[in-house]
Amino acid sequence: MTHSNRGAKTRERLLKAAIEVFSIAGVVGATTREIARVAEVNEVTLFRHFQSKEQLLAAVAQHIAALKAEALDRQDEWTQDLQCDLLHYAQIHNAMLEENEALIRMFIGEAKRHPDAALQVLQQAFLPLRDKLINYLRHGVDQGNVRPDVDLSIAVDQLTGLLLAGMLRRHVMPVERGYSSDRYVKSCVDLMVQSLSPISQSSIYPPNS
Repeated sequence: MTHSNRGAKTRERLLKAAIEVFSIAGVVGATTREIARVAEVNEVTLFRHFQSKEQLLAAVAQHIAALKAEALDRQDEWTQDLQCDLLHYAQIHNAMLEENEALIRMFIGEAKRHPDAALQVLQQAFLPLRDKLINYLRHGVDQGNVRPDVDLSIAVDQLTGLLLAGMLRRHVMPVERGYSSDRYVKSCVDLMVQSLSPISQSSIYPPNS
């Protein structure tokens, strides 16, 4: 194995360990010593890859966002069909939320106590993904597939907010609600398509359909 490959694998182990430790201990409680122990490296190795705990937290968020961005960059999977593409986006976003549920709940809880760190992570990791969907919808406006009077920033935040609320509800209050996670995600997308589409709702959902 080359030196660069070893370095990449070590960085990956550190990121996975950081996700685990941050999820359990929070920003304040997590220590670089514990993260290094979970990753099975020494603390010097950790600091060789990340200069501080704050930099490691930002790298964790970027790592999670990068996996989602990679999936969204597969242009052959974007059909320019609003229903299909928003469902594709929502499924990827929901999978990311589910996979990192404990970390996301920790981050929400810590954001008010550490607003500077929260803002840095938000700007570096998650806003580019938000911009990616806004740009897609802006292209939809140009193509006549999205209403031009819709505030696209609000629309995107509504969709991601619904998905986040659904994930938190499933994990914080895990009671039977009579529908699956997949059905919830699809319903969120259906609502968004109805609000964005220039076609009348009666055309999308004809009576007795």
